[in-house]
Amino acid sequence: VTIMLEALFILFIFKCIMNVVLRTSDNSPWTNEFDKIELSCLIESISTINPRIEWKKITNDGPSYVYFDKKISGDLENRAVIREPATLVINNATRSDTAKYRCEVTAADDQKSFDEIVIDLVVRVKPVVPKCSVPKSMPFGKSAELSCVEEEGFPKSQYQWFKNREEIPDDPKTSLKFFNSSYTLNAETGTLKFSAVRKEDAGEYFCRAKNDAGYAECPPQKMEVYDINVVGIILGVLVVVVVLLFITAGICCAYKRGYFSTHKQTGNNYKVPAKGDGVDYARTEDEGDFRHKSSFVI
Repeated sequence: VTIMLEALFILFIFKCIMNVVLRTSDNSPWTNEFDKIELSCLIESISTINPRIEWKKITNDGPSYVYFDKKISGDLENRAVIREPATLVINNATRSDTAKYRCEVTAADDQKSFDEIVIDLVVRVKPVVPKCSVPKSMPFGKSAELSCVEEEGFPKSQYQWFKNREEIPDDPKTSLKFFNSSYTLNAETGTLKFSAVRKEDAGEYFCRAKNDAGYAECPPQKMEVYDINVVGIILGVLVVVVVLLFITAGICCAYKRGYFSTHKQTGNNYKVPAKGDGVDYARTEDEGDFRHKSSFVI
């Protein structure tokens, strides 16, 4: 029995040695932009002395070689090295390095001659200063919208709003200071909307964009809330109406008195009388002297 167990154990070891097997210490590593990162590709078992090792970068455009024929190529040509036996070390990582990477080992002398592992690398990018839009002044009771946008950070930035250096909670009902405010805050899009601003909503506002790599803030901007002078508006409208009535009355009087008439009659104008039926007039040498040329029948 002992001999049989030993034989089975030797056979098991022999089979393991004849198969190339890979593993990794981390299949989802991450790093901040411009830092170093290792994509570990460890060979657990192999019998081939000089296996063929390849690394490929997998993107939406398809796979491309990173390490082939013992040379680094592509975007990593001057920024990466292979640490024996097959670990890929990237120096000065950039956001474009975010992708899936596949380590492939071919062992011609092994019974299982090929194995691969896929590593999903994320290079985190710190947000830049966001673009913030805060209205300078708003009438009491009107709606207002504050916006915050940042598009460089990776992963995508989340947003926080602050009023007078104090963070505005997502739900105003959770804070005594903001309990009476009527706003909605969207941390995904960075918008802060007031359905009806109050005097208490006036102050200095700024936004913070943040992700796992860090955060950035825009400078504070002041928003004022003023009262609407209803009485003044009504009086202004009345004054405009009265002025328009006076102008209209003046124009009507001018038309009645003929100030806008285009035809003026002078004393030198003479209108020739119409000819009577059946009567011919002959003009003599003396101007204005007329006589019958022929008689007419009554």
